[in-house]
Amino acid sequence: MNINMKYGKTGLSLDLPGYMDVTLVKKKAMPVVKDPEGAIRAAFADPVNCKTLREETKGCRSCCILICDITRPVPNGLILPPLIKELIEAGMAPDSITVLVATGLHRPNEGDELRELVGSDWVLGTVTVANHFARQDDDHEYIGTTSGGIEASLDRRFIKADLRIVVGLVEPHFMAGYSGGRKIVAPGVAHEKTIRAFHCARVLEDCRAANCIIEGNPLHAAQMEIMQMVGRCLAVNTVIDEDRRISFVNFGEIEESHLEAVSFVRPYAEVRLKTRFRTVVTSSAGYPLDKTYYQTVKGMVGALDILEPGGDLIIVSACSEGIGSPEYAEAQVCLTDEGPERFLRGIIEKKYAAIDEWQTEMQVKAMKRANIFLFAEGLTKDQQALTGVTVIEAPLAAVTESVKAQGDRRVAVIPEGPYVIPLFAPGY
Repeated sequence: MNINMKYGKTGLSLDLPGYMDVTLVKKKAMPVVKDPEGAIRAAFADPVNCKTLREETKGCRSCCILICDITRPVPNGLILPPLIKELIEAGMAPDSITVLVATGLHRPNEGDELRELVGSDWVLGTVTVANHFARQDDDHEYIGTTSGGIEASLDRRFIKADLRIVVGLVEPHFMAGYSGGRKIVAPGVAHEKTIRAFHCARVLEDCRAANCIIEGNPLHAAQMEIMQMVGRCLAVNTVIDEDRRISFVNFGEIEESHLEAVSFVRPYAEVRLKTRFRTVVTSSAGYPLDKTYYQTVKGMVGALDILEPGGDLIIVSACSEGIGSPEYAEAQVCLTDEGPERFLRGIIEKKYAAIDEWQTEMQVKAMKRANIFLFAEGLTKDQQALTGVTVIEAPLAAVTESVKAQGDRRVAVIPEGPYVIPLFAPGY
């Protein structure tokens, strides 16, 4: 069976021999919106739990639109032009509209990368487009403390705007349940200290801080408390298929519209299987998510529910930009020096996580369950040593060796990585 794994911009062909019993884990066929711009404009006119976009704009002198950074394949080039044109047609001055890249603690997106992210030269030339910088104290304003003790400070450009809109992609997320909506605000435009509190081990070690779980998820609950502090906020939510075509779009009040999008995507993104496997092959969803090893961890965690304890997890990820941030590299040094158990003990009581160590913490969850094998052509030898997993040169050989060593010819393959979450459901 020949399978095209999502890998970089071109994909990676994996030709599995006939003697293997292969289960392909992918979304069922999704509807595709034939007229994306028409559907987007229709969403503005038929919103979820709010007035039309034109009516919401009345009386507002300023607008801040949040968009995800380059790691998310949001179709901004389709969404932003009609959104901004609608605001201008409703009477808002172009120079009072800001598109703010919700970087969280990721690096800024600039130059050609910013143009790729925004997807429209008209937008870049018409309104202000800027990056959020979580470490610039003066850019942020304290708005309150959650019931869990998280001090919430957000980018002032967003909280001071008369009209607040977020544009995002709704897909499984290995901490927050599903991405998009409230997550674009916090941690998207939160201060460094707020983000570090969000990602501390006492939150992330909760069993409900996981893929596809919204209800009872402590991270989601904290995010929604912060949204209540922010006040009225609207959202454009999209769902895309495996070929990055729009399958669903809506507009409305941030919580209700996001939950509607989650309800739409669940039957596609969550795939229930009656059995677990001793060999699982997955990806990091290809470009742009698999640009770093940091993001690759999402693919590891996403596959765990169908992996037998002690099984082999083989993941392919281009890692064209290497390991990730310097802070993440430091966390990986701690992991490789101390081992998973000692690393976890060292962070469990922290009120504020060290920057990016949360991704290392999530890798520990995968390491506890699986033997992890990584194919990543973008990593240097020094970076490979920081991964804490076994780096391989040939995915097919690794699968063949795993089937032999595990004594089981059954193999599960997840070409789209963390965008598809297989769930063990023996009675399904």
